[in-house]
Amino acid sequence: MQLTLLIPELIWPEPGDQATFDNLATAELNTLIARSRLTCRPPQSFEATLSDHFGLPDGAPYAAFRLRGEPQRPEAVDGFWIACDPVHLRFHQEHLILAEMSHLGISWEEAQVLVAALNSHLPEIGRFHALSADRWYLQVTDTVLLDDFEMPPLSLVAGRRIERVLAESLQSQALRQCLNEIQMLLHAHPLNRQREKEGRMIINSVWLWGAGPLPRGLKNAQKNLFDGVWSANPLALGLAAFTGAARHARPQEAAAVLAQSPPGSKQLVILEDLLNPVHYENGEDYRQKIMALERAWFAPLKSALAAEKITQLRIEACTAYATLSWTCQRHDLWKFWRQPHSLADVAQKLAQENP
Repeated sequence: MQLTLLIPELIWPEPGDQATFDNLATAELNTLIARSRLTCRPPQSFEATLSDHFGLPDGAPYAAFRLRGEPQRPEAVDGFWIACDPVHLRFHQEHLILAEMSHLGISWEEAQVLVAALNSHLPEIGRFHALSADRWYLQVTDTVLLDDFEMPPLSLVAGRRIERVLAESLQSQALRQCLNEIQMLLHAHPLNRQREKEGRMIINSVWLWGAGPLPRGLKNAQKNLFDGVWSANPLALGLAAFTGAARHARPQEAAAVLAQSPPGSKQLVILEDLLNPVHYENGEDYRQKIMALERAWFAPLKSALAAEKITQLRIEACTAYATLSWTCQRHDLWKFWRQPHSLADVAQKLAQENP
């Protein structure tokens, strides 16, 4: 069996942050990194890295693919779709910062109320859908909204300054007007006034991204790149469905994948645990989660590789430094002259080589 782990933001992006890096108990990951063959590509979004694994280019219609992977989706999925995820925009030290769903605590009932208001007041734009509390979609009626559409995925802007991104992305007058109307409606909605009274972040905007229709056929996508995909991410599950891979819920540890995957198969596991800590610069959360990944994934998979239960382990990571891929086979584990280094040293080297 060949196993690929896709772990966005695996390496903490501040190499000089000793408070985060000191005494990280990741000996097995350090060994795998030291003895693997590393390839680097330019930095890109998690969504683009995920699409790479299915033979699709950056800028694929992420919303339509994510819709395909939703547990509950509209019966008719034809047409043009935009991911329309609820966010909170706020000024911090004269910069506009975006907080996404993980920090908003939106209930399913709140999502239904706000999406109903959008549909009531903005029917000319299209039809809004809430398929979960924090994943919304716009089924576009007027495709002029898609002209010059270059909004980056939410993963590239969460927790970050977005003034420059908005200036570069909102070239379309129709798209700017659409976003302004949505923002005005949300800002004035009684539900947000109530959230404000309760001391909760208001839902004062949406992030529009991933526009386009679901392709009719595989075209550039490649079938059978993976036999199975293990993930809780609807985009990953939608891409799996589109290319014919079996879809599995993400397990808590590697043992479940090892036990349930047929010999000779190719499996992809998506581990998104580190996205949120990196986006919101929470070093302690990063420390706890990467050490949990060490226990549940890196250590047992290194043992499985040594025992020939898997023939190849690949660790893929989209990071601030580069898009990284470490590939390790059993014989690589015997390269004892490749001494493991701490993750701080790995980050420092990556920062120097990828300024």
